[in-house]
Amino acid sequence: MGGTIRFGISLDSELLEKFDRLCEERSYPARSEAIRDLIRNELVQKEWQDQNQEVTGTLTLVYDHHLSDLAQKMIEIQHSALEVIISTLHVHIDHKNCMEVLVLKGAVRDINDISQRLTSTRGIKHGKLSLSTTGKDLI
Repeated sequence: MGGTIRFGISLDSELLEKFDRLCEERSYPARSEAIRDLIRNELVQKEWQDQNQEVTGTLTLVYDHHLSDLAQKMIEIQHSALEVIISTLHVHIDHKNCMEVLVLKGAVRDINDISQRLTSTRGIKHGKLSLSTTGKDLI
């Protein structure tokens, strides 16, 4: 990790007031930490653009477990992507609905592929992919 460098930023006073309110709402102890988080977030989003970049993420699926063969189809799709699925969590939401959360790690293209295949499976009510970073290149 490099040394800390201080630098100045010029902002419109109204924009700074809004930023300060945001910092307070999110419990940042100082503007510097909020700015660091904003920069990191942009760098992480840039990682997602490279289809070969290794990233992590979660895929959350909500579905009706009474649907015929849906669980079997989901298992078959997941078994075809064992190299990117680290772990799964199955939750019984109610008598009819279940939630499956997959923890993923791999190339962006592979994670997008398994996510698309699962979310587009007939019977999946909702699917949400949330990508993150492995943190290797972040400070």
